[in-house]
Amino acid sequence: MSTAPMTPRGHARLHEMLRHLREVERPQNVRDIEEARAHGDLRENAEYHAAKDRQGHIDGQMKHLESLISTAQVIDPATLSGDRVIFGATVEVLDVDDESAEPMTYQIVGEHESDLTKGLISYASPIAKALIGKVVGDEVAVHTPRGRRTVVIEAVRFQ
Repeated sequence: MSTAPMTPRGHARLHEMLRHLREVERPQNVRDIEEARAHGDLRENAEYHAAKDRQGHIDGQMKHLESLISTAQVIDPATLSGDRVIFGATVEVLDVDDESAEPMTYQIVGEHESDLTKGLISYASPIAKALIGKVVGDEVAVHTPRGRRTVVIEAVRFQ
């Protein structure tokens, strides 16, 4: 079984999602099933069938989260250092193809915690793959939705 790297923040988020499913969603679903059963004939009871479908969905989500948590390799970026881009690094880059571009900052995180709107990119994304292993000052060709871009690494931090 392979491990999946993630930050402590991502690991905590998975635990919180699992806790919510176990303590909120699943008990509510059980109540919904009991209420639907009280309405009579189960063969033609749409509420009952919807609640049972929801139960299967919740159980599947819980198993998926348990699997992610069990294979997690938690890496705390605050314990890392250096000038090379690796998992957990916060990287500031400047698009050299666009003279009016502002520097962009990304943190390289696990697949299940990425959120581009927050500057969190998965280590498996094309941008992260292009940046990993590089150092400050390196020019890197990255493939984006706007096409091939060249960025220069301006800073590498671990926080």
